Amino acid sequence: MIDHLLQPLVCERFLTDARYREGHLRVVNALPERRVVGLHSPEIKQVAKQLSRKGGEVVMLDGTHRICANGTEVIRAFEAVPSESLCYEETVIWGYLINLEKRSLAERLVMLGRYVPVLDNWAVCDSYCAHAKWMARADKAVLWAFLQPWFRSEREFEVRFAVVVAMCYFLNEEWLDKVFDCINRLDFGRIKSKYKSVKGKPKMAQQGTVQGAEPYYVRMGVAWLLATALAKFPDQTRAFVRSSNLPADVIKLYIRKARESFRTRTVEAL
Repeated sequence: MIDHLLQPLVCERFLTDARYREGHLRVVNALPERRVVGLHSPEIKQVAKQLSRKGGEVVMLDGTHRICANGTEVIRAFEAVPSESLCYEETVIWGYLINLEKRSLAERLVMLGRYVPVLDNWAVCDSYCAHAKWMARADKAVLWAFLQPWFRSEREFEVRFAVVVAMCYFLNEEWLDKVFDCINRLDFGRIKSKYKSVKGKPKMAQQGTVQGAEPYYVRMGVAWLLATALAKFPDQTRAFVRSSNLPADVIKLYIRKARESFRTRTVEAL
């Protein structure tokens, strides 16, 4: 849709250096069907800001060209096509546009409700959540209610979205118990993942594979949330983990995350 804006910004090394390209693809780890053009975060943000401020031309699937006057119209163009037709960078830009557009909370949540089902990758999910600074100012009760269906979803990245938003914007004294309760009620066995678990680290990047139990990215998201909570509320976090229903492997991931973080490497995790 916006390849004409993306291609000139592709890193030269991504095009010419196979080892560099392999490293980029390994980090992003998009599903095999999700095309990766090769832009890095600064260039992706640059395009999103340009589209938000001035709009731009998008090419629809039937080849017609649509002139969008602003970011909201670009979002509507993205919504009008099957999400699988978008490249990785376009899915990230879509999310950035939702964050950049000046809309009421209700309007933004409608846009977000159409976007969350498109999430199919940890980088798209986490980059969206990290840049959704409007959530820090939003009515927390309304936002929390919006998250509940995603916590109960059977799709991996819809659940991870809820987990990461909770980690970024709800780890405080008022909401901590509610966050822990939602985490404790997750049924990992019913959450479906398109990523396949493989043993050992492949020599070449194998898109759509992970080295851990499914749903790997939900398990890692919960571990990340708990390690972050440990830094802020060590006593409450330890008490929750000891009494929780979390799978043993999630607790092991949490302990590993806590040991890796400079904020908690000397803090008892259990």
